[in-house]
Amino acid sequence: MTKRGWALFVAVGVIWGIPYLLIKVAVVGGLTPATLVLLRTSIGALLLLPLVAFRGDIRPLFPRWKTILAYTAVEVTVPWFLLADAEQHISSSLTGLLIAAVPLIGAVLALLPGGEARPDARRVGGLVVGFIGVAVLLGLDVSTRDLGAAGELGLVTVCYAIGPMIVARRLSDVPASGVVAASLVVTALVYAPVGLAQMPHSLPSARVLGAVVILAAVCTSLAFLLFFALIAEVGAVRAQVITYINPAVALALGVALLGEPFTVGKAVGFALILVGLFLATRRRPVAARALAQSRDAPSSDAAAS
Repeated sequence: MTKRGWALFVAVGVIWGIPYLLIKVAVVGGLTPATLVLLRTSIGALLLLPLVAFRGDIRPLFPRWKTILAYTAVEVTVPWFLLADAEQHISSSLTGLLIAAVPLIGAVLALLPGGEARPDARRVGGLVVGFIGVAVLLGLDVSTRDLGAAGELGLVTVCYAIGPMIVARRLSDVPASGVVAASLVVTALVYAPVGLAQMPHSLPSARVLGAVVILAAVCTSLAFLLFFALIAEVGAVRAQVITYINPAVALALGVALLGEPFTVGKAVGFALILVGLFLATRRRPVAARALAQSRDAPSSDAAAS
């Protein structure tokens, strides 16, 4: 991976390691899932629209409106509500664990016709090692009463695996800021009726308001622009591996800010995640790629026949 790719990878991984905590703060603090999604998307859209208007990034989107609606549904409208609803019932740690399945689902989808190049054994092994690391780091915490929320997060992982593929295949040549702004506006309009009706009667606490603002400005507007750049740099499947950084970010925040212990299990899990990241994101050597291509190429006799 290039230096630019690594910089984008780390930035997006860190930024998107924060939302689980912020979502938990918001829903525990009295906001309903619909209201939280409405506030997150509305604020994010207001921040991006001046930039989009100045650049003229809306007009190029019109011919792709169907694709943009599909992307909006699987990347924003559906998963953000499901995430907030699930975190009313289960811990943010378990949320991070289940969302870490996104790269595995993405790798499976890449095997389908029209998908990216078939993952090699090293990359698949890296994904598996990374997932084991997440499991060790966070531990499994699914009970019968949590099955509904776990099912919601399962749908989120599928959505998050499909979204980057739509970007890579259908939206790579349109302005990223325009796509993000359009997605936020559409989602805000979808949730406006319910979200406004469920607004709290009194002003939420400063902690909740701060969580919403950071969620919208940093973890939405800025993060999506960086994520589009990451997809363009490394591809959709490899970009999804950022989900292995998220639990590490949550661990660091817990140890540094909340005084949570750094146990042996956490150390081992974090190490496995780093190994998985290295294996899953490292390109094959040029010589090996050339040899593989030569083996896959048809012979001169076959080409002539």
